This record gives sequence, structure tokens and C-alpha cells, in this order.
Amino acid sequence: MRQGPRRAAQSLTDAYDLRKREYALHAAAEGRPEREPGGNAAVTNADVIVVGAGPTGLMLAAELRLAGANVLVLDRREGPGDTPRASGMNGRIVQLLRYRGLLDGFSEGGRGLVPSPSIPFGGMQLDLGRLPDSPLQALHLPQPRLERLLDARARDLGARVLRGRTVTGLTQDETAVTAHVSGPDGTDAITARYLVGCDGGWSRVREAAGIAFPGTAYPEVNRLAQVPVPDALTLRDDGGLDVPGLGRLRAGFTRTDRGVFAFGALSGGDLLVQTTEDESVTDEGDVPMTLDELRASIRRVLGADLPFDGATRLSRYRFQARLAERYREGRVLLAGDAAHQFPATGIGLNVGMLDAVNLGWKLAAVVHGRVPDVLLETYHDERRFAGERTMLQTQAQVALRRSHDAAGDALREVFRELCADEGALRRIAALVAGTDVRYRLPNPNGHALSGDFAPDLSLTTGEGTTSVARLLHTARPVLLLLGEGDDLREAAYGWRDRVDVVSATTGQPPADALLIRPDAHVAWAAALGEPASAAVPALRDALARWFGAPAPDSAAP
Repeated sequence: MRQGPRRAAQSLTDAYDLRKREYALHAAAEGRPEREPGGNAAVTNADVIVVGAGPTGLMLAAELRLAGANVLVLDRREGPGDTPRASGMNGRIVQLLRYRGLLDGFSEGGRGLVPSPSIPFGGMQLDLGRLPDSPLQALHLPQPRLERLLDARARDLGARVLRGRTVTGLTQDETAVTAHVSGPDGTDAITARYLVGCDGGWSRVREAAGIAFPGTAYPEVNRLAQVPVPDALTLRDDGGLDVPGLGRLRAGFTRTDRGVFAFGALSGGDLLVQTTEDESVTDEGDVPMTLDELRASIRRVLGADLPFDGATRLSRYRFQARLAERYREGRVLLAGDAAHQFPATGIGLNVGMLDAVNLGWKLAAVVHGRVPDVLLETYHDERRFAGERTMLQTQAQVALRRSHDAAGDALREVFRELCADEGALRRIAALVAGTDVRYRLPNPNGHALSGDFAPDLSLTTGEGTTSVARLLHTARPVLLLLGEGDDLREAAYGWRDRVDVVSATTGQPPADALLIRPDAHVAWAAALGEPASAAVPALRDALARWFGAPAPDSAAP
């Protein structure tokens, strides 16, 4: 007899629990305690193992804990990273941090969001200051500080974070996945319901799961530094730089036949400087970049020496364009750089953290047995679609910046002319910000908000004033009733343990009701004036699809 989805999910949960008990019995028979890797008395098993304690992995751990899943994070490094690989975030992920109530705490020095006056795109600087309002908001937050903040948040929520552990292999079956781990006290085999690889572009998890990572590696070598302005150079009020023997350099990109030199002034007075050169593959590996290496690269590109002395940030990187063929293989999933690498700066961190927010609540729901694991296929569908959109705009940037002949010059000039139009400029900014992504969800009434990010409406409830962003601080789904909602409230009664139902008023409501997922995307919307005969069954279908079957006592009192 065929099992229903809920019964099938419970059967797998029971099998996993049986496996945990067998593990404990074997440990007792052999005279050894159940233990946490490293020798501490604790159970090794977890609902989810997250491999990699970078921003994506730590964000995922926090999201899993918000949804009640038991999570263990493993990282090969001894502590959070010190290299400022990213200097901040922008676009959709910044909005999401506000919806989690994290923005003020993550804002360095209380500066909060800053409208981006310009954005680099394909070796050009696009001026967003010409728009009445910048569509791209940025949060200055160096990656080392971000990792420490996320580490503290994950631990405060109850995640276990173990460092100095390297995952050397994986095995999985129908009920569980086991990570083979080496650490300071030897090797361990750690079992979980699921495992997520957030372990970067050279992901061992992806390799062990047999997931292909096709794409292209470009010959560009980028050298980036944050440096003080030396006395020999003059930083002008317009952001330009006067260089003795060379003349005036405009802020942004300077292209020569030997490469590209770019710079911009930071708010603290330093310069962010970068060179880009085509070079054959070298054996640099993990050798740290030096200031002498940067100065030599500048000399090759510009034909002049810039006497920088001292740096607070030095990094070297190459561009790749790769998307994992699958974001899931059985009980193993991928997120962040393990799933995608984009050939442009300031992109990967934002996309990876959004992967984590999309996956966390879904994975926790499957772990709890509320929904069948087919829900995890929507993670692949939605986030790979977002990855494809990001790859589209970043590879367009490759075409713009790597065309070095007259045709390339013509392409860039046409692009500049197009971006003189406000609509085109806004569209490019939305591509960079990731705010153009709208998931392809079932949409029976064709509502414009279905699959889109929920707007942050100002709300008035019986308890006072609030907003959509505040409702999502706890990462619980919300059914927001903005019209006469008695029929919809009654229809949602069977999900009252999983979905918060809020009645509110707002100026110019976009719908009579919004079902908002924990990742702040609209799962379903009732059109203004939509009859209950159409809205109620559509709502129940959406609730069951995303949050499982209703409770047995689903009839409203």
C-alpha cells in the first residue's frame, strides 16, 4: 500500500531515530561514550551538518536553529577568517537582514544602509547618482567582522560550531548521511539527516557527492588592496588622483593595452586599488600577496610607479564562471561558492547568504517530518534560477571588460549610451542587486506579487503599529490578512501551529491577503476583491505545498 507524503516522511524519521539508537548501543557495547568530535561528552549526531563556517554556512546554521533544527557546523580553519575578501553587502541580502532584525547590529559604527552612488559593471563605472533615488543600498561590513557576528548569532541560537575539522569523505543512504572528519584528536564519523556543503569553490562536499561543476576559468589575475593615500599623490575633491609624471587619473577604471587599473576613495580616507592583468596560470596557490607585488602590477599596467606604503587589505583572485549542475544529490546539498562562482566582484557573498535563507526553513521542515523531502527540490529550482540570472549579468560584464579591440570599444560606448536612460540604468542596478529575481511559483490568479519579495508594508494591527519586516524577525511564515479575512483565517486554522495569522490595515494594500514564507517571498496572494470561493482553496493548496498537511483537528472552532 502506498504511503502518503506525511507518513513517508515520518517513516524516514523513524528509521533515522532507529539508526541513532543503534549507534548508541554499539558505543555502549564497546565501552565508549557517545561523544562530540574532539572528545567531549555529547551525541555526535545532528539533524543537519553544515560544512564550512563562512558567511553562507553560519547564516544557514542560524536559519536552521530559528526553525528548530539541531545543527552542527564543521570548519577546517581554527577560527573565523581575517582576510577581508568582501568589504560589504548590497541589494537583496541587505533587505533580508533588515527583515531578520539584524541590520542595526551589523551596521559598523551605526552607519546603516548607504545608497550606492555608483556601481562597477564590466570595467565601467555606472553613475547611480543621476537617479532620484539609488535602487542599490549597500552595507559596509568587512567579511572578518561579518563572520564573527554570524558565528556569535549561530552559537547564541544553539548551533554547535567545531573548528579545525576537515571533512575527508561522505557516505549516504536512504535515511542518513555520514561525514568522515579528521580533527585535532583523530578521525570521526558523524551522522546526520542531511549535510550541506558551504565549503567554497574547491568544495570537497561537492566532489564527494559527485556533483559536476562545469564552467570557465578566465586568465585574469586581479590584485586588490586598501591603502592610505601617500604624500606624493593628491586626492582631488572630485575623487580623481594627481600622479607626478603621469597626470590625473579619474576615479573608476583606466584601461591600457596592458590591463586595467581601478581605484576609488573610501569613506575613511583610504583608497581601494585594483589591477587586472591577463596572466598564465602560476603556482602562487595560497602564497599571500605583498605590497611589492601590487606595485609591480601597477607599474606594468600604467607604466608608472605609485608609491603606496602600507596596506590594510591585500588579496589576489581569479574569476571563474561555474554553476553546479545540481544543488542537491540525495541528502547532500550545496550553497554559496560550493554551488556557484561568478566572474565579477561583490556578488558571491550576497547570493550565497540568500541561498542559506531559502534553504534553512525548508530543510528544517523536512527534518521535522512536516513535509516530504520533495520540498528540497524547490531549493534547487529557485536558487539555481537565481544563480542563472546572476551568471547572465556577470558574464555580460566579462564580455564588456575583456573585449580589447575596436569592437569592444564600440560595445562599451553603446552600453554607456543605453545606461543614460533611467529605465535601463535601474534595470542594470536590479540585476546587480538581485532584486529582479521572482521565483516561478504556482499562481492561480496571476497576482504580480506571487514569487516576489514581500514589500515592507507599514501595518496597523489591534496591538499597534508594525511592519512586514518586523513580522519576519522570527523567521516564521505569516498569513497577512489585509481585507475581510474571516474565511481565510478559518481556512488556515489547521496550520496555526506553523503559520502566524495577522490581521492588519495598510495604506493602498497590494492584495487582500499575502502568505509570506520565512525567506520573505510571497507564496500566494489573494487579489483585491477576489471571492472566497476562489481564494480559500488556493490558500489551502499553498499552505499544504509549503508547510505540510493540516493538523488532524483542522476544523476551526
